[in-house]
Amino acid sequence: MMASEHLGTGTIPAPAPPLPRPRDRRWLVPLLVAVLLAQMAAAMVTTAVRQTPTIDEPVYVVTATDYLHEHRLRYNPEHPPLGKLLIAAGIAVAAPHYDPGFPGTQGEAGRHLLYESGNDPWRLMLWARLPVIALTLLGGLVVFAFARDLVGRAAGLVALALYAFCPDVVAHGSLATLDLPMTAFLLASVWLAWRARNRPRLYVPLAGAALGAAVATKMSALPAIPLFMLLAAWSVRHARTGAGRRRRALAALGGAGVVLAVALAVVWAAYLVVDPRLGFAPAEPLPPLAGKRALVSGLLPLPPAYGAGLRAQFAMEYYPWEGFLFGRVYTGALWYYLPVALLVKTPLGLLALGAAGAVTVLAVPRLRPAAPYLLLPPALLLAVATTGARDFGTRYALFVPVFLALAGGCVTLWRRRWAEALAGVLVLWVAVSSLRTFPYYLPYANEAFGGPARTHRLLHDSNVDWGQDLGVLADRLRERYPGERVWLVYKGSGVPSYYGIHAGAPLSVPPERVRGLLVVSDSAVAKARGRLAGLIRTSRAVDDVGHSITVYRR
Repeated sequence: MMASEHLGTGTIPAPAPPLPRPRDRRWLVPLLVAVLLAQMAAAMVTTAVRQTPTIDEPVYVVTATDYLHEHRLRYNPEHPPLGKLLIAAGIAVAAPHYDPGFPGTQGEAGRHLLYESGNDPWRLMLWARLPVIALTLLGGLVVFAFARDLVGRAAGLVALALYAFCPDVVAHGSLATLDLPMTAFLLASVWLAWRARNRPRLYVPLAGAALGAAVATKMSALPAIPLFMLLAAWSVRHARTGAGRRRRALAALGGAGVVLAVALAVVWAAYLVVDPRLGFAPAEPLPPLAGKRALVSGLLPLPPAYGAGLRAQFAMEYYPWEGFLFGRVYTGALWYYLPVALLVKTPLGLLALGAAGAVTVLAVPRLRPAAPYLLLPPALLLAVATTGARDFGTRYALFVPVFLALAGGCVTLWRRRWAEALAGVLVLWVAVSSLRTFPYYLPYANEAFGGPARTHRLLHDSNVDWGQDLGVLADRLRERYPGERVWLVYKGSGVPSYYGIHAGAPLSVPPERVRGLLVVSDSAVAKARGRLAGLIRTSRAVDDVGHSITVYRR
C-alpha cells in the first residue's frame, strides 16, 4: 500500500510532488534595459542624421580635427579638450580633408571644413556625433546602476526609462557638443563616490577620474570640485566606521585629497594628449581681463591654456547678451531664467516623479544617507548656473533632468499598489510626451506650456532653434513651394546654398520688394525689431518647419 493510504495509522505520508518552479526571469531586466537603450539610440541616431550643424558644432568639429592633424591648442580655448577629443574619435573614422593653414576665426574655420574643403557635411557631422551618442547611452547604464544600488532593479528601470525618454537628454545627446558629456562624467563621479562607501580604495580614485573628465570637458564643472571632495571624504569616513575618530578623519581627508589629485591629473592629461609640449597659440586674441577673476584663473594648478580659457569664459560674463523669456526681450541675465526654462522643457511626469523621489530620499531613513549625493550636486550647479550672464538654454543645466530621473526611480521604494500604478502612469506619460515630439527634440516643451509648437513663444536659442533644421527647410521648400521666391533670415552655422536654398536677404532691400516666402528662424522672430518686426507683422504664417523655423507668405 502507498503511505498515503495509512493516514489513520500514524504513518508519515509521502511528500507531495514539488510545484513547478516559475521560469528563471533574470533575463527580463537586461532585456528591458536593452530595449530602453535601443529606442534611445534609435531616437538619437535618427535625429543626428536629420539635423544640420547647430551653432556650436562646427567649432567643436574643426577643433577636434585640428587636434587630430596638428596636435595643437589653437581653436576654442574657452573649453578644455576632453569633450572634443571624444568627438575626434568619430572624426578620425570620417577622415575629412583639412586645411591646417586656414587663416580665419574658429567659426569660419568650422564652416570652411564642412562646406568648402570637399567634405560631405552630413557624413562628417554624423561621425562627429556618434561618440557623444555612445557616451549618452553609457550614461543611461550609470543611471540604471546607481538607482539599482540605491533601491533595486525596479528603481533602475524607472530611472533609466525617465532618462531615456527625456527630450533634452535625447536632443543634446545626439549633438557633437559638450553639455551631455560633462553631465555624464559628473553623474559617473557621484555614483562612484557613493560606491566608495563600501570600497573606497577602488572607487575614490575612479570618482576623481570621472570628476576630472567633467572638468576637462567644460569649465562649468569647476564648482563641483569642492563638493565632490566632501562627498568622497564622507564616503571614506563611512567606510572606516570601526576605526577611531582620528583615523576616520585622516582617512576622509586623504579621500578628498585623492579625488582632487586624480581630477587635476586627468585635466593635465587631456591637454598633454593634444600637445605634449603644452604649447598654446590661439587663432584669435583672447579678451583682456583684470581683477579677482583674472587672479583666480592664474592661480589654479592647471595648464596655462586652461587658465587662458577660463579668462575667456569670465570675459564673456561681462558681455551684454540679449535674452528672451515668455515674450520679453531683455539685456543681461535673469536669475530665474534657468529654473523657469527647466519647468517648460522637462516632461511633467519626470518633474512629478523627480520631486516625489527627492521627498522619498529625505523621508525614508534607509535612503537618507544618499541625499547629499543625489540632491546637493544638481542644487549647487544650478545655483551657480543661475548667476551666469548667458540665458541661452537648459543645456547649461542638463544635469537637472538627469538627477531628477535618478531620484524618480527611488519612488519604487513605496510598495503600495497605488504608488506603483501612479509611477507607471507617469513613466508612460513621459514616454508618450517624448515620442510625440520625435524627431524634433530641441524645441520640446511639456503639455502645461502648449507643447513644442509653442516653445518659440516662451524661449529661444538652443531651447528651440539652434540652426538644426536647415536641411528640413530645404526639403520643405522643394516639396511644397517649388519655384517660389524665398527670403531668408536664418540663425545658425549652416550654409543655406549648400542645401539648395537660394534666398534673398530681406533686410537689405526695401520692404516693398520682399514678395513671396519670408522664412525666419524662430529665435530671430522672438527678438525681431525694426524692419524685421515690420515684415513679420505684415506677413501671414503659412508653415512651420521643425518647430524652429516659420514660413510666412507676403
